[in-house]
Amino acid sequence: MPPTDKAWKGRFTEPTDAFVEAFTASVGFDQRLYRHDIRGSIAHAHMLAAVGIIQESEAALIAEGLSTIEKDIDAGHFTWSVGREDVHMNIEAALIERIGEVGKKLHTARSRNDQVATAVRLYLREGLDGLVGQLQRLGSVLLMLAEREAETIMPGFTHLQVAQPVTLGHHLLAWFEMFLRDAGRLKDARARLNVMPLGAGALAGTSFPIDRHMTAQALGFTRPTENSLDAVSDRDFVIEFTAAAALIMVHLSRIAEELVLWSTPQFGFIELADGFCTGSSIMPQKKNPDVPELLRGKSGRVIGHLTALLVLMKGQPLAYNKDNQEDKEPLFDTLDTVRDSLRALTELLPATTFHRKRMREEARRGYPTATDLADYLVRRGLPFRDAHEAAGRAVRLAIDRGVDLAELPLSELKTCSVLIEADIFPVLTLEGSLAARDHLGGTAPRQVHEAVARGRTRLADLEARSA
Repeated sequence: MPPTDKAWKGRFTEPTDAFVEAFTASVGFDQRLYRHDIRGSIAHAHMLAAVGIIQESEAALIAEGLSTIEKDIDAGHFTWSVGREDVHMNIEAALIERIGEVGKKLHTARSRNDQVATAVRLYLREGLDGLVGQLQRLGSVLLMLAEREAETIMPGFTHLQVAQPVTLGHHLLAWFEMFLRDAGRLKDARARLNVMPLGAGALAGTSFPIDRHMTAQALGFTRPTENSLDAVSDRDFVIEFTAAAALIMVHLSRIAEELVLWSTPQFGFIELADGFCTGSSIMPQKKNPDVPELLRGKSGRVIGHLTALLVLMKGQPLAYNKDNQEDKEPLFDTLDTVRDSLRALTELLPATTFHRKRMREEARRGYPTATDLADYLVRRGLPFRDAHEAAGRAVRLAIDRGVDLAELPLSELKTCSVLIEADIFPVLTLEGSLAARDHLGGTAPRQVHEAVARGRTRLADLEARSA
């Protein structure tokens, strides 16, 4: 089949305009679907033979021909043609050239509409499995660091102001929770996409006696799709994945923002490894946190893809429309971006130096144990609102004296409430504040260690679900 000899040439009397041919072609980007297209075609050929539509020998010849094409593509010996529009027609044309007339039988009982929908599902399913694996690796790194830093004191922030002391381990576990949810969302999305459109034809099914359950089983789908119109036009699975991916990138962006802040001299909490930073062409002293900044920036890219896909689908009537060709570049770029971003953070974190002394110093600023003073008074019988007011007066005294709460004399603390006794001072220490929050989900070091142990079990459960 020459490059200009279209599969649909019978209806037309004039060749496709050269610009239109290039404008409508997708082979420049959808060729990455070749393995999944070939896998679907081999399963389809064996099913055609099993139900008697083609001969077993013909199915074997088709499968062998497709396998040789796959090897040639793997080796970089395959020539892609824009004139053949897409990955599917390029492979089919090459098959006919290699095995002759039998190759023309492969497309019996299917359309490019159900063919591409199947290939994209196979491709995305594989991509999702890879991303879940990366999230598991990142989760393991976070648990390792959280366990190591279970007793490292740092300031906890609200409104980017010191609020209460926490441990670095507890903070890292908050990141862990984000990514564990992300992995769960990807697993849920995978379950919904894992149905097979092949056999839906162009939109109405096929008149041939196909066995869709056989093909679905061969391709690892849980079942065939229920409705042929929906099967060829549905791109919910692409949108759902991209929505989950956008949320992953939002989480990465939030963490990257903290890493950028923490690496500044004003915070001084961390030192990023040189291999993850660059310098300035004019300012010799600069060490720029390029990797976290790019993680932060790439979130906008994926959020943009989600918006593009939603707009792409919002006006389409049933069933398939050429618009859907535009789903692939956002999908492919989203997979690539999330994959590379997760790898970057997974490699960056273990190479990061955490300045524990500096974190502790900053945790003392801003009177972070004022809530502990209020809680102390509540335990002494004072209603919380009154205790809150008394603690606020103590903070005012400390500000006026230029000292920490724990440095105020007992006599001055008593002017805020007569209920305050000498046993208040251990309560006002950073260690005392942390130790007091010794409950499920709290920041006490003991709770951090227990949360790490539970986290490892949860990761193992996620891996078991992936098996």
